[in-house]
Amino acid sequence: MSQSELTREVARRVFASEFNDSTYTFKESDDERAPNYALLPTGDRANRVFVVGTLTETEDVGDESEYWRGRVVDPTGTFFVYAGQYQPEAASVLRDTEPPAYVSIVGKPRTYETDDGTVNVSLRPESISIVDDATRDRWVVEAAELTLDRIDAFEEWEAEQEAPESGSTAPTNEYAEMARERYDSPVVNYRNDVIQALESLDTVDEADADDPEATV
Repeated sequence: MSQSELTREVARRVFASEFNDSTYTFKESDDERAPNYALLPTGDRANRVFVVGTLTETEDVGDESEYWRGRVVDPTGTFFVYAGQYQPEAASVLRDTEPPAYVSIVGKPRTYETDDGTVNVSLRPESISIVDDATRDRWVVEAAELTLDRIDAFEEWEAEQEAPESGSTAPTNEYAEMARERYDSPVVNYRNDVIQALESLDTVDEADADDPEATV
């Protein structure tokens, strides 16, 4: 087995608004065990993601066995997390945690098409941990920086496609090309989400200053 096969995919930091728009999934080989990727609208792929937010609601939605659903909110939207018998540790955290609480989650994107053709995106957790507000704030800043990096790369590629300079070779960005083909949401929307997320930290700081006893 090669080193690359032994190495886990990098867990992308993605805000909920972009995660929920990542409705197209693909594999890059015909190998049965090849990883499944979600195509991010900002022009990258994600086999695993790392998110942090407020667990606001949990519910056992299983029929014959426990199957827990968690609702996790970040400054841009909501992640829906599902864990059952194949994710026992994550399921136990959802079972035992009393919302609201800050949580960090590493997991894999999953898509599901409803009868009316709508594609919903959810998160199947590998791990869930209870964290503090400082960890949540750091994640927001890191996710913002990395989202902006993806947006900048996408826009650079797009600009070269629309008006290539004489004699220049446009940068290759196969995932940006896939995203432009598959999605109709302008990446500026995600830049606005980044601004909203960072501004939310200022709002939280001001609230905490007014109320030192403020919690999640």
